Amino acid sequence: MGLTPIPEKGTDPLPVKIAIPVKEDIEIAASRIKPYLHLTPVLTSLAIDEIAGCSIFFKCENFQKTGVFKARGATNAVFSLAEADLLKGVATHSSGNHAAALSMAASLRNTVAHIVMPSNANKVKITATEHYRGKITFCEPTLQAREETLAKVVAETGSVEIHPYNDVRVIAGQATAARELISQVSDLQIIMSPVGGGGLLSGTALSAHFYGNNIEVIAGEPTGANDAYRSFNSGSFVPSVSPQTIADGLLTSLGTITFEIIRKHVHNILTADDNQIIKAMRLVWERMKIIIEPSSAVPLAVVLNNKELFKGKRVGIIISGGNVDLDALPFSTFK
Repeated sequence: MGLTPIPEKGTDPLPVKIAIPVKEDIEIAASRIKPYLHLTPVLTSLAIDEIAGCSIFFKCENFQKTGVFKARGATNAVFSLAEADLLKGVATHSSGNHAAALSMAASLRNTVAHIVMPSNANKVKITATEHYRGKITFCEPTLQAREETLAKVVAETGSVEIHPYNDVRVIAGQATAARELISQVSDLQIIMSPVGGGGLLSGTALSAHFYGNNIEVIAGEPTGANDAYRSFNSGSFVPSVSPQTIADGLLTSLGTITFEIIRKHVHNILTADDNQIIKAMRLVWERMKIIIEPSSAVPLAVVLNNKELFKGKRVGIIISGGNVDLDALPFSTFK
């Protein structure tokens, strides 16, 4: 599918009207994916609440199919396609989580997923993609290489591209996580998610807007990959250039659709450095006894570093995923 390019920094950020999901799209997505995915639990920890100074409700998408929220968007997108559209498969580029999610969704509809992955992708995420019979083509670890390689794959196979985040069907699917959270926990004052390409954050913001009662939406982003933070605060798109962070799921730039939604419906984006992210990740492992990946720990790291902002509040945090290479845990590196 063709995507409207984001304009150069300093120009009108929205020269073309961009369609965004509406409430009905989220409702349809929720019904469409329900037979195939988990209603994930919300967990709490008194120990973490005491440390953070607020009441935190963790929406555990690490317990989702494929171990990540991305199963929602990928499943909604694939199941929205007609049978004729699936004859030659679907395709995407991904550092891992969307790759596995799209491969799973494709397998459920008895079609093939053509996946372009960077050569430095997480081993666990490569294995998961292969498990769901995704056909992987590796490329250099740059956005340009990913997009160029994907264009070749689509041209050669005739497959349908499902963008990892800049797709209304994907965003509507991701929005169902926050929709569930709002129905599971009353009187939330803040909902947080990490932000990379912005699919989860924009979906979360839409659900807070449509289903919440004056809920603020705040994103967490790594300091070493803070393009969304800079874009949000400048009002103009700032691309991700040579990002460096332990949170490998948050290395991508915002898309045209996600940027539009974030500008309208997100209240703030705050950052945390890798040391703070790993401390938050370890805290969840130790106190809650659940596995989360570094990207998932970013919102908690933000809370712990901005306690006055969250003091006494009821805060929902979407734990985005739990796909971690257990042979390369970062805890011994960061103290």
